Amino acid sequence: MRRMGIHSSARILIIDDNYEHATGIRELVNLESNHEVIGTAANADIGISLVKKYRPNIVLMDVNMPEKDGITAIQEIKKFDETVKVIAVTGYDDPDLIYRAMKVGAKGYILKTMAASQLIYAIDEIFSGKIYLPSVLAAKFFDKFQNDFTDEVKTYEEEENLLNYLTQREEEVLDLLTKGITYKGVAQQLFISETTVKTHVNNIFQKLQVNDRTQAVLYAIHHGYKGKRNKIKAAV
Repeated sequence: MRRMGIHSSARILIIDDNYEHATGIRELVNLESNHEVIGTAANADIGISLVKKYRPNIVLMDVNMPEKDGITAIQEIKKFDETVKVIAVTGYDDPDLIYRAMKVGAKGYILKTMAASQLIYAIDEIFSGKIYLPSVLAAKFFDKFQNDFTDEVKTYEEEENLLNYLTQREEEVLDLLTKGITYKGVAQQLFISETTVKTHVNNIFQKLQVNDRTQAVLYAIHHGYKGKRNKIKAAV
């Protein structure tokens, strides 16, 4: 029985290398909704050509296909038509795959093993302008996102902590280097020899894990270094 209550119908293209699965989805959509399947494609390249030719509202994209995978196909479709709404369809609930599909522009992600009614609901939601992720997949997606974000924060904090290894004198030298002052100028301002300045600079390179003055200055700027922080350390 066709679902009622949807005032307009979507024109749907199915891209799936599994003929039986594609045929099953086509019959399901045509029987259980008022949407229309306008075509099917057995691989990504044919599917992309049909998208260009028929301009469907929604594409049901198999993610795992030989030669050209669904993620790449979504990217190519989005390049020439941002209005096409793509639903990633796959047998895998891998959070990384969900993240990649959504990142390149998929509006929904659904498993092939899910109930037929859920697919129709996903199509209705996405056609109406929403996004769709089943709750079990949404939890995995956000866990992946939060874990990646936490890892990035930890990495940033670990990198920023490298500045804390500098002695007070090395901070003074770095401070002057960020202002564009030459080694000779640093020596004059700090009342030390130019040879001592170079020794401090080499120590700074090692502690910040950089190879030259430019990298040291960029590292300091990138990590928010704004001059001497008056740490309680003995000057050397």
